[in-house]
Amino acid sequence: MKGDELRRLFNSHFTPERFARFQSLIDERSGTHVGFRLCETPCFFDSDFMQRISREGRELISQLVDDPAYRRISDASLPEQYNVPNEPAEPMFVQVDFGVVRGEDGFLHPKLVEIQGFPSLYAFQPVLAQSYIDAYEMPVDLHYLLDGLNNSQYWALLKHSIVGGHDPENVVLLEVDPGHQKTRCDFLLTERMLGVRAVCLTQVVRRGRNLFYQRDGREVEIRRIYNRAIVDEIERRQVAMPFDWRDDLDVEWAGHPNFYFRVSKFSIPYLHHPSVPETIFLDRVEKLPDDLSKWVLKPLYSFAGLGVVIGPEKADIDAIPAAQRANFILQQRVEFTPVVETPFGLTKAEIRVMYVNRRPVTHIIRMGRGKMMGVDHNRNMEWVGASAALYHEES
Repeated sequence: MKGDELRRLFNSHFTPERFARFQSLIDERSGTHVGFRLCETPCFFDSDFMQRISREGRELISQLVDDPAYRRISDASLPEQYNVPNEPAEPMFVQVDFGVVRGEDGFLHPKLVEIQGFPSLYAFQPVLAQSYIDAYEMPVDLHYLLDGLNNSQYWALLKHSIVGGHDPENVVLLEVDPGHQKTRCDFLLTERMLGVRAVCLTQVVRRGRNLFYQRDGREVEIRRIYNRAIVDEIERRQVAMPFDWRDDLDVEWAGHPNFYFRVSKFSIPYLHHPSVPETIFLDRVEKLPDDLSKWVLKPLYSFAGLGVVIGPEKADIDAIPAAQRANFILQQRVEFTPVVETPFGLTKAEIRVMYVNRRPVTHIIRMGRGKMMGVDHNRNMEWVGASAALYHEES
C-alpha cells in the first residue's frame, strides 16, 4: 500500500480510545511516562521516498567524512576545552534532519534542516514505532527499520556499536542529570535492551587515567562511554566536571564527542547538494538579504532549537557582536509543506534519519503546525509531536 492509502485507512479507524491505549503501551514498555508529546498518529510514506532520504543523508555524510580538506577546516569548530583525544576517522552516530516539501513536480522532496554527529533516541524509537503498530492493530508487514534490517539485527548492531566487546556494566550512557531528562525513556530502554546504565557526569570518579561509577553499591570501572551529554547544557548548568575532556583517559568512546562539533550546523555551508538550502556563516555575509523573513538565524552549537530566530529582523543580527558572528549561520528557510492529513488540517513533518557508521537504521518524525517542529514549539495542539515513520516495502 502507498503512504496516502495507509493514511486514509488509519484516519478512518482512529479513535481517542486507541490513542489512549497507545500512550499506555509506550509508557509501559519504556518503564516511565514519556516526558514529551507523542503524536496521535504515525507518518506513512512510500518506500521509494524513504529510500531516497536515506540515500541523500548518506551522501551528505560522505561529503564531510571523505573530504580531507573538510577535516582540516573543521578543526576550527573544536573549542580548545572540548577537544577530546583519540578521535577516530569518522563519526559512529549521525542524525540528518530533513523537512518534507512538495516540489513543483508534485512529488515529495527532502530539504536539509540540520545534521549532527551525535546519538539520538536509538533505543526508544523502534519501540515507539512498534507500539503504534500494536496499539492501533495495524498490518504486521509495515516497516520502520531501514537498509533491510530486521528487529534482531537492529539490536545486535546497536549492541555492537555501543557496548563493543565489553561487559555492559563497564559501559555507561553519560548524561547530565539523566533521571530528570525528557529522554529518560530512551535511557531506561538502553539499559533494558543493552544492559548499559545512564550515569550522571557528576557521579563519575577519576583516578589517574581511569574512570569509575557506583553500580548497585559497587565501584565499577568505566571502559567505554556512550556519550549523551550536550556541551551547551553542561555550560548552561555550570556542571562541575570530574575530568577534563582534553585528558588522555583510558576509556573508549561510543560516539566520539568531537563530532558534535565537526558534523553540525558548522558543516552546512560546506555541503553541496540539491537538498541543502543556501547557508552562510554570519561573519561572511557581505550584504544582508532583502527579505529576511525567508531566512533563519541559527547559533552553531545550540540544542532543541535554542537561540534559533526564524525570519530575523536586522536588529537581531546587529545585536550579535562582530567577534561572535562566526558562531552563527544564516540559512535559507525551508518552507515545509503540510502533507499529513489530520482532523485538524494538513500538518508538516520533519524526518530525522538516524545512522550508525553511515548505515541508515531508522527515523524520528516531528509533526507540527507551528513555526518550528520541536514539541516545545507546538504546545496546546493536537495531532502534533514526536512520531514514527511507517511504510510498506514495495516489491
